[in-house]
Formats: sequence, structure tokens, C-alpha cells
Amino acid sequence: MQSIDLNLLFALDVLLEEESVARAAARLHLSAPAMSRTLTRIRDALGDPILVRAGRALVPTARATALRESVRGLVLQAGSLLAKETLDLAALKRNFVVRSGDAVAGVLGAELVSGLRAEAPGVSVRFAPEGDEDVAELRDGRIDLDVGVIGDLGPEIRVQALCEGQVLGVVRRGHPLSSGRVTARRYVEHAHLSYSRKGTARGPIDAALEAEGLARTVAAVVPGFYVALHLVAGSDLVGILPSWLVGVATEALGLVTFPLPVRTPPLVMSHAWHPRFDADPAHRWLRERVRAICQGLGSPGGARKRARRPPARPAG
Repeated sequence: MQSIDLNLLFALDVLLEEESVARAAARLHLSAPAMSRTLTRIRDALGDPILVRAGRALVPTARATALRESVRGLVLQAGSLLAKETLDLAALKRNFVVRSGDAVAGVLGAELVSGLRAEAPGVSVRFAPEGDEDVAELRDGRIDLDVGVIGDLGPEIRVQALCEGQVLGVVRRGHPLSSGRVTARRYVEHAHLSYSRKGTARGPIDAALEAEGLARTVAAVVPGFYVALHLVAGSDLVGILPSWLVGVATEALGLVTFPLPVRTPPLVMSHAWHPRFDADPAHRWLRERVRAICQGLGSPGGARKRARRPPARPAG
């Protein structure tokens, strides 16, 4: 198939509208000789003179007249195709899939969904559970956005920090640790509940306690924060939770939180997406809504639109 210089199409459109090499050159910011050479190339490509002299003017040939509307339509189509896409939220129809843990879905879900419904009623959000941080699901578009304390997803994936929090201890009201200063020794005197979606009982807390020659007893391991909070509320177990869940724990379940007696890495909540969605206006709008909500959950973690290795997911 013979290659076609599409610039000739735009030049032909202007020539047919102006019926003048000089005026067409001025519109296209070309010199008159350059415009004449372009007309020669168009004539060679179409096998037709296109514009012929009639006295002091140029007039279109029968072929050029027949092509005029088609050429104009193609130029308009090309302009529309290359123009920046605008976002009409009221008319937007989109189903977003957000992968997150139950804690993140809990603190983001209500405000995110109500905000999206108010701005774009044709948009829906499905929260998908965390799995094995499968990059392929982001790569092929099955997951639009991954939100949480995100591990290493490799250099291909965009990761942006949203907010930063701390791991806190949590117990039911009336528990011995619900009052007074919680030292490391007091902390390990009680049975603990560990949160880990992979079923791991050990984590950064255990490493920090070992550095002080102490160890705790983990009596149970659960895969979700909300399950953990309900178990803590109905037992004497000591749990953990991110600082951005304090409101849920203290107001809804009547729990008491306290600073851990050992130092643990901060929790950085981030969102991740595939670069295929970087310039997608609707996806960018979703990311902006998530970022705005997270600004109120903790101290800013700093926006980083590059892959990096944040702290591992906590396994208290």
C-alpha cells in the first residue's frame, strides 16, 4: 500500500477553500514557493491539476469540486480525533473497579460513592478485594485503581502516595490497657489479635519487641481490619489499626486506642494505576476524588508519580 502524507490533505482543504496559492500559503504559514511545491505534490498524488488558471484567478477542476466536501469532512474528523478529550461528567458512563482492603473501602467508600453520584450519576464503583497484588490486573484494565498500603509493583506501574498514618493499639473499653501508660512489658502481658490478609502472625511489631527482649502471644489471626475490630470489641484481645480508622473504632464500636510502646514504620496509603490511564480524563478525575478524600485522613505522604517501594503491608 502506497504511503500517504496526510499533511497534503490539510493543504488541499485550504487550497480548495481559498482557491489561491498565496492565500493558502498565508493561512498555513508557508512561503508562496513552498505552497506551490505542495500543490505540485497534490497534483501528482491525485493525477489531476486540482486548480487551473482562469484569467488572473485559479478555479477548481471538476475532480477538485467533487472532492471538496469529502476532504473537508476528513479534515474535521482528523481535528476531532487529535483534539484533547473533554470530560462531560453529567453524561459519563463508566464502571470503575477499585482494589482495596476492607479498611480502605470503609474509610473511602461512602464519601467517594456519594461524591461520584453527585457529579456523575452514570458512574459506578466496584470495590474488589485485595489478592496477591497482581500487576496483570492493572496492566490489562481489570483493575482501574489499587488503593492501600501498596508493596512493590515494579517500574511499570504508577504509584502516588496519598496520606501517612501510624499503627495504633486498640482494645475494648474497660480493658486493662484502656487506661494508663502502655509500656512494652504491659503490652505483652495480654493475648493479641493479628491482622494479615496472608494469615501471617508475625510482623514489624514482633521485630520491635524482640529488640527489647520481649515477645507477645498472638491468639488469633484475621484477614480484615473490620473483622479484627469486632473481635477486639467483644473480647480481651489486643488489636492494631491504622490511625485513619480511629473514628470508626472509637465512635462506632466504642474502642480505645493507644500509641504502641514500640516504634513501627509509618503506614503510607497510596494509589496505583497503569500508565495507560495517565491521560484518561475520567480516570484522572477518579484519582483526584480519591486523593481529595485521603487528604483528610493523615499527613500528606507526598505525590510521587513513579514506581517505588513503600513500606510493606502491616502484619501485626
